[in-house]
Amino acid sequence: KEAALVHEALVARGLETPLRPPVQELDNDTRKRLIAGHMTEIMQLLNLDLSDDSLMETPHRIAKMYVDEIFSGLDYANFPKITVIENKMKVDEMVTVRDITLTSTCEHHFVTIDGKATVAYIPKDTVIGLSKINRIVQFFA
Repeated sequence: KEAALVHEALVARGLETPLRPPVQELDNDTRKRLIAGHMTEIMQLLNLDLSDDSLMETPHRIAKMYVDEIFSGLDYANFPKITVIENKMKVDEMVTVRDITLTSTCEHHFVTIDGKATVAYIPKDTVIGLSKINRIVQFFA
């Protein structure tokens, strides 16, 4: 539920990652298999020796990293569960979490970028646990 609300809000503001509708629905294992095949082709075009034990499994490692880690935030099924608690203390000041370390991927060059995020919000009837804010940042990174 929360994931759908967040997605809709980002789309409405033009802030969502540009995605096209899938040509076909693929499960993650199929995606990894296809990506590994393409990575094999790329590595062969670069004249890398895929029979070398240091490179042999690299296409599979890259595919797993892309699907399960780096680009997992593109799938809202992976959105972190957000639990809230009643704002019993009636906090009405801005809650700020600073220096949240993140690693993301440049969509232009597919290289990693490191950074820090600050998230702030003013609670109303409920508050979010601080660890949840870190998980949300990691999802969007």
